[in-house]
Amino acid sequence: MPVWLLLALVYPMASLTELSAMDSCGSEVADIKRSIRKLQNKLLIRTWLTEHLQTHKYFRPFPPAVPNTKTETDTTSGVNHNSSGTSDKSGMTVMKPLPPAGSLIVHDKDCSELFDRLRPPSGFYRIRPKLHQEPFLVYCDMEDGGGWTVFQRRRYGRVDFNRDWVDYRDGFGDFKLWNDEFWLGNEHIYSLLSEGKNLVKIDLMAWDGQRSHAFYENFRITDEADNYRLQYGMYSGKAGDALTGGGGVVEQWSACLSGMQFSTRDQDNDRYRQGSCAQENKAGWWFNRCHAANLNGKFYRTGMYKGQYDNGVVWGTWKGLWYSLRHTTMKVRPLLFLDAMGSGAGEI
Repeated sequence: MPVWLLLALVYPMASLTELSAMDSCGSEVADIKRSIRKLQNKLLIRTWLTEHLQTHKYFRPFPPAVPNTKTETDTTSGVNHNSSGTSDKSGMTVMKPLPPAGSLIVHDKDCSELFDRLRPPSGFYRIRPKLHQEPFLVYCDMEDGGGWTVFQRRRYGRVDFNRDWVDYRDGFGDFKLWNDEFWLGNEHIYSLLSEGKNLVKIDLMAWDGQRSHAFYENFRITDEADNYRLQYGMYSGKAGDALTGGGGVVEQWSACLSGMQFSTRDQDNDRYRQGSCAQENKAGWWFNRCHAANLNGKFYRTGMYKGQYDNGVVWGTWKGLWYSLRHTTMKVRPLLFLDAMGSGAGEI
């Protein structure tokens, strides 16, 4: 930019002749030029810094402004302080309160990124595993070493898990309190697990308070076109490898869930030709002929149960097929993750 134009910005009332004279008058103009260059450099640095912060998602929402006239407004008769963002009787616009920070701007692809960035408490947060998809709400378990994204939870039997294909695809249950029951939805689970380089932990609790757990590496499912087929790698833990069906060859042949497609009461994709595992077990799950593990089964409040089918919330290698568990949680985080505390029995 020519110096005379910069000077025109600084001295808008000066004529071109005067500006030319100023341009040739020596040290004063040189000082002005240096000041302008400093301002330009500061502006360039600020612009770069803003773009950097936006790119790396360090911005957090501003808290709602609190007006200085709160006392006067609160004591004015006839003022209706609603939360709809509309005008009250005095003509003043009443703003709807902002939801808690973390639900406005989506920073993270899963709870592990959120944990690394902020170390927040456990709770519900919005994540975005894939950039081309809309964000969605998940429960983040930040207590059991931190960084777990929960995609299944059973606690009190209030939520019916005997659902159709669409419900299991899109998700169902309650997403408000820390102890709510839910299924995150196969589409969301697919987004979380599709890369496969993860560790899934399954926390289990019996009715007497006893706890156990199972780990599976590289736990993943395929997309809906392949009916959310289940795949997983190495097992470790205390509860036994129920997903593989147990130790025997016969049990594994009929109950191993690796490679099984997802089934619901209205979409039968199991290998049981004499009936429907999903209908018998009152659940959507990855069934073979049928299972040694089914954490979406019918909720029995007594632990031990009897019936025509072993359709409880079961982990056969720990408590057997005729014991329905009290609490279950399925959660995931990256396989290579710096554990803050060390995973043990787990919080479910």
